[in-house]
Amino acid sequence: MRLPGLFAACPYRRVNSSDGVPHSDLRESLLICGAASDGLNLLPDRSIRTVVTSPPYWSLRDYEMKDQIGRDDALGDYIKSVVVTFDKLLRVLCDDGTVWLNVGDSYTSGNRRYRAPDRKNRARAMSVRPATPEGLKPKDLIGVPWRLAFALQDAGWWVRSEVIWYKPNAHPESVRDRPTKAHETVFLLSKSENYYYDTDAVRGPNGRRLRTVWDVNTEPRRRSDSGVDDHPAVMPMTLANQCVSITSEPGDVVLDPYAGSGTTLLAARHLDRRWVGIELNPSFVDLIEHRLAL
Repeated sequence: MRLPGLFAACPYRRVNSSDGVPHSDLRESLLICGAASDGLNLLPDRSIRTVVTSPPYWSLRDYEMKDQIGRDDALGDYIKSVVVTFDKLLRVLCDDGTVWLNVGDSYTSGNRRYRAPDRKNRARAMSVRPATPEGLKPKDLIGVPWRLAFALQDAGWWVRSEVIWYKPNAHPESVRDRPTKAHETVFLLSKSENYYYDTDAVRGPNGRRLRTVWDVNTEPRRRSDSGVDDHPAVMPMTLANQCVSITSEPGDVVLDPYAGSGTTLLAARHLDRRWVGIELNPSFVDLIEHRLAL
């Protein structure tokens, strides 16, 4: 019988993807510093039960990293980069495995190559932005989530559900010619037609089966006095907990190839799963270690 909190007490190992040392098993959790594509090369075949991840959003964030995606690459190149990484996910994912993919949308900039500072959200300022995609007009909503979902579908993934993550406490916007945006998209993808999904793991209001609109507050983090950088886009723990609970079981391995602040890894540990996190930015890896130690 597995005791509660078993994996919460288990150690993890921090490695660099550049070391190139493959891991034949995942008896302990793993924190990999490096690009998602490189980190996936270190993992065994069919070792991951579920993935909960949120790649850098296109044209919305600058993480000040040389090899980051979404800052100044063309939209098609961004989508191709994510699809190539997901091709590698197919190898490490169990045959009945799944992916929860959170992707934000954005509007065209009218070829303005910067984003002005926003006092309510300091992370939105960008000194470099991608050019307006060909065929789109100024102020167009781009539809990034579904463009990516269709590309992954073409690459062989099953697109099983679109979940609307509604944010009751969403940031206000200054726009006056459209509704204020208060949601993001989360896709449930599967490797094959049949996959593990626990209907009873998370129930909706009044004990009903989950619907496709989830009310989840954002959980902003403030810069601490620890000397560790914060992260501008932290996934809420509630959202990660729900995803991990539904598509994995205690003892399984949960992966986030774009680990960010490490919320998926914390949720996996809390729910007695092992975990693998891959993160390009060393300062965010330090942040993950800081959060794991709390």
